[in-house]
Amino acid sequence: MTVDRRRIASGSPLEQAIGFSRAVRAGDAVYVAATAAVWSDGHVDPDVAVQARRSLEIIAEALQDAGASVRDVVRTRVFLLDAGDGPAVAAVHAEVFGDIRPASGFIVVRGFLDPRWRVEIEADAIVAPESS
Repeated sequence: MTVDRRRIASGSPLEQAIGFSRAVRAGDAVYVAATAAVWSDGHVDPDVAVQARRSLEIIAEALQDAGASVRDVVRTRVFLLDAGDGPAVAAVHAEVFGDIRPASGFIVVRGFLDPRWRVEIEADAIVAPESS
């Protein structure tokens, strides 16, 4: 059985350079790639809570483009450069997902591709099948 895939782009130049999609919808599942807080002009705010909020905004846009919403998210993965940023990022995560309560993990990593990034977030969602 072949599952149709719909690729969602966010316009990040890294999508083409690395060869990835911001999100992929395959059947009733939507997978959103690790998402850093970059504004369209390339700006990255140094505040980790602002970065988390921006990452989740980009994720919400990708979900919407895939026919889903944050309410459909069943799992998130939060990658942090510094464990000390956990409480600030957790507060933002709770603002968005508090009532949804997806399975989640907060993982501390050694670094990201851009040294300005302090957090990256992934999300997986399950939605009703698209009609043909």
